[in-house]
Amino acid sequence: MKNSHQLKVKLQEHCLQFIENKLQTIQNTIKEIQESLTSETKSSAGDKHETGRAMLQLEREKAGNQLAEILKTKSYFSKINFEKTSQTIGVGSMVFTSKSNYFIAISAGEITAENTRFFAVSPNTPIGKLLIGKTVGDTVNFREQAFKIQSIY
Repeated sequence: MKNSHQLKVKLQEHCLQFIENKLQTIQNTIKEIQESLTSETKSSAGDKHETGRAMLQLEREKAGNQLAEILKTKSYFSKINFEKTSQTIGVGSMVFTSKSNYFIAISAGEITAENTRFFAVSPNTPIGKLLIGKTVGDTVNFREQAFKIQSIY
């Protein structure tokens, strides 16, 4: 495929944008929680006040965990060598099969690039684990469907 490099770059850009959007959303959530905590402190007193603060603390903790997770994903993504091509599917591979196409990097859902549909999947997902290590011509069975690996970039 002559435009495989361009296609791979577009998939990378989409995944990076996915990470950035998620990061921005989480940061906005944390900011809103902080503002709510600040206004809670200024306003009410009593049991209702304590319950509200406790709920906000839990939300902040949850958002903090999400932030740590997306930062871990961003760091992992930045270390993937997308230039490497191999006959064997690995992290960074663009895989064409008889059923669907896959981009092995992070779980970022469905992506359409150059009029071609891909599923961005992490190597830790069930389909990712099945694909890793396979080569062109191998058959993969997933969710009661068999499909053949046609090409790897």
